[in-house]
Amino acid sequence: MPAGGFIWVVQQMVSGNLDHKASIEWMPAAHLNLDFQLDGLSALFSLIILGVGALVLLYCWGYFDTVPLRLTLFGAQMTGFATAMYGLVISDSLLLMYVFWEITSVLSFLLVAYYGERASSRRSATQALMITAAGGLAMLVGIIILGRQTGVWHFSEIATYDGWAQTPYITVALCLILAGALSKSANIPLHFWLPGAMAAPTPVSAYLHSAAMVKAGIYLVARLAPEFNEVSSWHLVVIPIGLMTMLLGGWMALKQIDLKLVLAYGTVSQLGFIIGVMAIGSREAMMAALALTFAHSLFKATLFMIVGAIDHATGTREIPKLSGLARKEPLVFVLAIISALSMAGIPPLFGFVTKEAIIEAVMHEDLLIGMPRSLMLVAIIIGSVLTMAYALRFLWGAFGTKNGETSGAVEKMHKIEPKLWIAPAIMSALTIFFGLFPKFMSDAINLHLDQLYGEDGSYLALWHGFNIALGISTVIIIAGCFVHWQRHLLKPFQGEYAALGNADNAYDAMLVGLRNLSLRITANTQRGSLQLNLTTIFVCLILLPTFAIVFGDLTNVRMIVAENAWQFFAAFIIIAAAVAATITHNRLSGVIIVGITGYSLAFIFALHGAPDLALTQLLVETIIMVLFMLVLRKMPPNTEWRGEPRHNRLRAWLAIAVGLLTIILTMFAVNARTEQSISIHMPDLAQEIGHGANAVNVLLVDIRAWDTFGEITVLVIAATGVASLIYRTQSFTRESRRPTLRVTGRRWLAAGVETEQQLNRSLMVDVSTRVLFPSMIALSLYFFFTGHNAPGGGFAGGLVAALALILRYLAGGRAELEEALPIDGGRIMGAGLIFSIAAAIGPMLWGMPPLASAYGSIDIPLVGSVSLPSALVFDLGVYLVVIGLTLHILHSIGGKLDEEEEIRKQRARDRARSLARKNRQRKAKAKAVAAAQTTAGAGTSSADTTGTAEISMPTEVPPHKEEPDPPSQGPTANASPVSKTLNADNTDNAEGKEK
Repeated sequence: MPAGGFIWVVQQMVSGNLDHKASIEWMPAAHLNLDFQLDGLSALFSLIILGVGALVLLYCWGYFDTVPLRLTLFGAQMTGFATAMYGLVISDSLLLMYVFWEITSVLSFLLVAYYGERASSRRSATQALMITAAGGLAMLVGIIILGRQTGVWHFSEIATYDGWAQTPYITVALCLILAGALSKSANIPLHFWLPGAMAAPTPVSAYLHSAAMVKAGIYLVARLAPEFNEVSSWHLVVIPIGLMTMLLGGWMALKQIDLKLVLAYGTVSQLGFIIGVMAIGSREAMMAALALTFAHSLFKATLFMIVGAIDHATGTREIPKLSGLARKEPLVFVLAIISALSMAGIPPLFGFVTKEAIIEAVMHEDLLIGMPRSLMLVAIIIGSVLTMAYALRFLWGAFGTKNGETSGAVEKMHKIEPKLWIAPAIMSALTIFFGLFPKFMSDAINLHLDQLYGEDGSYLALWHGFNIALGISTVIIIAGCFVHWQRHLLKPFQGEYAALGNADNAYDAMLVGLRNLSLRITANTQRGSLQLNLTTIFVCLILLPTFAIVFGDLTNVRMIVAENAWQFFAAFIIIAAAVAATITHNRLSGVIIVGITGYSLAFIFALHGAPDLALTQLLVETIIMVLFMLVLRKMPPNTEWRGEPRHNRLRAWLAIAVGLLTIILTMFAVNARTEQSISIHMPDLAQEIGHGANAVNVLLVDIRAWDTFGEITVLVIAATGVASLIYRTQSFTRESRRPTLRVTGRRWLAAGVETEQQLNRSLMVDVSTRVLFPSMIALSLYFFFTGHNAPGGGFAGGLVAALALILRYLAGGRAELEEALPIDGGRIMGAGLIFSIAAAIGPMLWGMPPLASAYGSIDIPLVGSVSLPSALVFDLGVYLVVIGLTLHILHSIGGKLDEEEEIRKQRARDRARSLARKNRQRKAKAKAVAAAQTTAGAGTSSADTTGTAEISMPTEVPPHKEEPDPPSQGPTANASPVSKTLNADNTDNAEGKEK
């Protein structure tokens, strides 16, 4: 796919057709339209992204020996990364560009963490994600400030806006935007994530960290520099950071012994070099910097691939372990020489052409006057000398023969396959080609520069004659060779500890400091007291709204207390139940009393003419009560804690204050409305848009279906969380099969009679469940199909079906639930989400917006016309999610806890039987000892008489020294073994009768 995109972009550039635009309107008021544009600059970077991406994927063919599942995901992530980078460079909208920017950060995290079992990979991936994502968030703030101050939300609008230097807060906006660009391109002080990311596989390093991801920051600077160089803070921020990064990266590369780290710090150096030159903003500087960007992508991706091939063949990347490789792999050595010397700027390679162009541009740059130009030129010369030195270090370290002998790793290496050097060979050939014929690259770059600066005929050339720039290049080459030759002179200055500190250690220290700060804040605010936390929340709820009400200007406050006497009746029940819930100490009674308030609220909904809300409230309240009971049966029946009277009075006053304030606040909120409520239009909208008479259901599955989709997604996450808490490290997936409702023996339910608990089931409950279950399922389907025009819907229907399953569980336990619906609850929820997603994206296949609805009807004999809205598919997803959620929870807090309780009781019975068996054995031994003592006494008497008998006494443990009982659980811990057995059996019988 990247290769196809590369060919298409080349065709557009050759034909001069670089004005492609596309726009999809979405939330234009928030400037979130999907606006794309392929112009000269985006086409240039597209060539790098797609071309190098295709070659790296070809290289992966030879790099990976096997094809595990993770490699399949790796391929998808690499292709997705190429897509995200392409989307980044063709985005005309700044906010859309930011979306792709962060997508690349996430995909980079996944790719760097390919070897997730290694701690180094996990740390490097997390570090890269945190640095680049934090920079991206800063950039987002800068984009918003820029857009709010100027109204510029698109790259195409930047060139048409005048007066950037006079724009308020422009310096703040630019600094924040540059924080994202410089962090992405690994400039100081956030450079350290790039060498750390070398824990990724070599194809990732060759693509993300030399040709694609790190080029995102360069692309953004290239977009902004031509216009923002007139802002005084632009040069002051970008150029010093870029040049310091160049020097620091080059110096660090000279002390590395890992070949990938040599290239990684060399990449940091080159990225700083490109950023510093590109930030100048003139045509000549932009031409040279863009050419260097291409050259860097070619030679650095090639060198990374060569290192990967060496590592693949020898098993090491360390310089001391590699000796004599040039004789073993001369072809790979030649490819490495071409790319390394291009990086060093040796003629006639493309790197030399770009470096000459940069020196010429800086020497004659009008935007740099006096000392800034001189300092920049000196920094470029010193950085280029370091580049020459670490290029030679790379060649010597990888291919040189050290101490006149071949190392063991090279002796045992296998031949580097052609699949590993085809892609580097192609890029090396391009490096030579563009060095000999740079006009082709000049023409491609001028497609962008001519649109930006106008045509002036500037071009790249291999030979400009004998001039100062050529002399400087000669000095750089000689000095670089000398530094490598006398590299031992640098060792005293390359200490183990960095003179100016280690940025990687500073990052770790910052994380530790933030973690400690978080722990301190948590320890001071979260004291582990639920009362303190709730008191803090309620006090804030009292103070803040009270302040707003007192100092507000709303005076015309009216409220109708009740419209009829039935509302007073419901309110009285709610108040009485609320008061009763505060004084009861029985947990189950408290749940039932609180449930009464919910049923009374449903009664109020019905009085207001909202049967749909009333039905949903009744069903939800019932299910919540049942689930509470499933949890409370594992807890003591009564609460042991009792509050002191003084504290209870304080709680009472706090409750009164919260309740009173809530009423007053609601009254003010109701009277604060100045416009007519939109709710009066809901029935008409439901009929016109959703073709349904039930406004509530149409609202849920059509008008505001995005909200419902988010809510059912949260339900799925919550159910999975509950199951994971119960099952802990065990798997909670279940095998699925076809459900049955057969009669087993003389029983009325499907589960067979296997245990004493099932034998003690109530026949009345069995018969009632058998009769009610089909009716409840039929009722749930009725609610589902009629919910569009009558009370019901997928949510209500799913709740009724869930209650039917709960009834089967309460009647027959987990075995009956397994027979009722032997399908994994997670799969049912997943199917529901799939249906909802299909309803969301399905209309897009016909060119309509997501969740757009269609309507039809069919005539069924004896039934009549039946409405079939497309929202029924989304409602089916809601229906399945509710059923799957209930099934998931029943199997976790119901069936799983039952299973664990049975195992615990069985272990207790086994321990009791074991103790009883040991007691019997001890008693038998005691009797044997007593019998032996009696026999011994008789033998002694005989010996006294005859003087010849001799008795040998057996050695036994005295009967009063019993072994200590093992620790036991529950109230029978100190009871005798026999009583423990009786208690365990009685407990089982009692629980069976109770169920």
